[in-house]
Amino acid sequence: MVHVLSSRTLLQPADPERSRVFYGELLGLPVYREFGTGPERGTVYFLGGGFLELSGRSDAARSPAVRLWLQVADVAAAHAELRAKGVEIARPPVREPWGLIEMWIADPDGTPVVLVEVPADHPLRHRPGI
Repeated sequence: MVHVLSSRTLLQPADPERSRVFYGELLGLPVYREFGTGPERGTVYFLGGGFLELSGRSDAARSPAVRLWLQVADVAAAHAELRAKGVEIARPPVREPWGLIEMWIADPDGTPVVLVEVPADHPLRHRPGI
């Protein structure tokens, strides 16, 4: 069995500074650490139970199969805050047939970011027998 001690998702943005503004200033993700110097420096953000690392630079096309799924406490509040900051909302909050409330945005390179709220009555909030 692989014993995972920590995890992170690595993205190589086309414009690292533009992506740092998006993730750090617009989304407000807290910085865990930075490494290197100048515009090419790497930045690692807290993502709840994991991390998001922006490092390097790439002009390669983004895979449509990659998405970031970020659980938030209140998707309506996140929607209002991001709209006020000028973030383009690809899809406003919607309660999905599976019960989660989801809102979709995209990072500067087009990577979809799904903000998800787990309502109090959703099965993900309940662990029978515990």
